[in-house]
Amino acid sequence: QVQLAESGGGLVQAGGSLRLSCAASGRAFSNYSMAWFRQGPGKERKFVAAIRSSGDRYSYADSVRGRFTISRDNAKNTMYLQMNSVKPEDTAVYYCAARHGTYYGSQASPYDYWGQGTQVTVSS
Repeated sequence: QVQLAESGGGLVQAGGSLRLSCAASGRAFSNYSMAWFRQGPGKERKFVAAIRSSGDRYSYADSVRGRFTISRDNAKNTMYLQMNSVKPEDTAVYYCAARHGTYYGSQASPYDYWGQGTQVTVSS
């Protein structure tokens, strides 16, 4: 069982930066691959980025590649999303998700554990 808690959301101006964190409780965080998804107002939840359990493989949505960076610190049971050059279309609730094993893909259904989300609002 893994419990996830996101933090770091807030209001930021377009072009600015923000870092989200996802703290995990439970055992063997290093055995879980992790991901970020987001859901904008009136939109479906969409994949943002994922990182394999070992931290050596990543995947990104085209819309954020080159601007966002996913990372993890297994010693701290925490995953991060560094968001740079943010745009108004990045406005959404950001969720972290976890799955035991090495899957780090973009489909939401394989992820077994989800946080409650943190709101990110980008003003123009």
